[in-house]
Amino acid sequence: MNTRVKVSTNDLQNFIEMVLIKNGLSKEDAEITADVLVTSDKRGIESHGVARLKRYIDGLASGVIHTESTPEIIKETPVSIVADGKGGMGQSITYKIMKKCIKKAKTNFMCFASIRNSNHYGIAGYYTKMALKENLIGISMTNSAPLVVPTFGKSAALGTNPISVGVPSKTNKPFLLDMATSTVPRGKLEVYSRKDEKIPEFWATDENGIPATDPTMVLKNMLDRIGGGLLPLGGSGELNGGHKGFGLSVVVDIFSGILSSGTVGTDIYKKKGEPAEVCHFIGAINPDAFCGLDEISENMDKYINMLKNTETYDNKNKIYIAGEKEFLFEEKYANQLDIQKQVFDTINEIGSKSNLKLNKID
Repeated sequence: MNTRVKVSTNDLQNFIEMVLIKNGLSKEDAEITADVLVTSDKRGIESHGVARLKRYIDGLASGVIHTESTPEIIKETPVSIVADGKGGMGQSITYKIMKKCIKKAKTNFMCFASIRNSNHYGIAGYYTKMALKENLIGISMTNSAPLVVPTFGKSAALGTNPISVGVPSKTNKPFLLDMATSTVPRGKLEVYSRKDEKIPEFWATDENGIPATDPTMVLKNMLDRIGGGLLPLGGSGELNGGHKGFGLSVVVDIFSGILSSGTVGTDIYKKKGEPAEVCHFIGAINPDAFCGLDEISENMDKYINMLKNTETYDNKNKIYIAGEKEFLFEEKYANQLDIQKQVFDTINEIGSKSNLKLNKID
């Protein structure tokens, strides 16, 4: 049963922030992390929202995630940064480095950063959106735990490795792509598992490489690393382009882990209880490096309008541009969210250990 609970968006964010502070994060890092999580829910991406709180609290309690989230700059040029996250909270590490990239891009036209030794950073689009708010083009990607089976493979060797790109427009919502390079992220399976619903056959495989429809079984297999996992974007084999999703995932590993001299593939989350060593790649591009903000944003408007005005095959469906639905969700849920009751109960159980309670709206 998919029961929902209504909560105040502000109350939810304050609650998550206080829980994180009680579990060792500074106010600044807790505020950043809470904003990333709640923003995900507001944008309709429940797989990466407050449902992930338990994962972070467990990581902080075990020491896998360090409470100190001040990244170390390993190398820096006017247009690039290599940083070591020192095992801290992925959201605050990436936020701080993206702020540096934005500052450099405003002066030097662009800046890209490759970050090693971090943790899960939430939705990739959050950091792209940071650049958009400053009228810059944003790029964000991250590798992750090996959950994806390579094309023709049997065991997971790649992460869901999302890619996000954001480009400003003038009157339309900005273009904001935020996608996994797998068919779906692991969080999507968690959502289906909580709802006790089957998944499509082209999302994942069992330990023998056979298409699977039981999300709980797939999740357990991935946790225990006994085989199987998610499929690359395009599905199994090459007929439907699974090898293209595989290739994109490798690109993310290269930019995130290879450029930073970090970890890739099966070396991420290598052993339970040890640092995750997740790596990220982020950047900002100043439109003035090319034709300027006005001209680029006007051209984006023309392009977006052209795409949206394309005739649909059934005259019923509407054409949406990447990020458009999420921006509409964000407006709708600015003040009030409805979350799964199971998630509501879980985060309240976590909060109760610190005498914190999130109230629902009747």
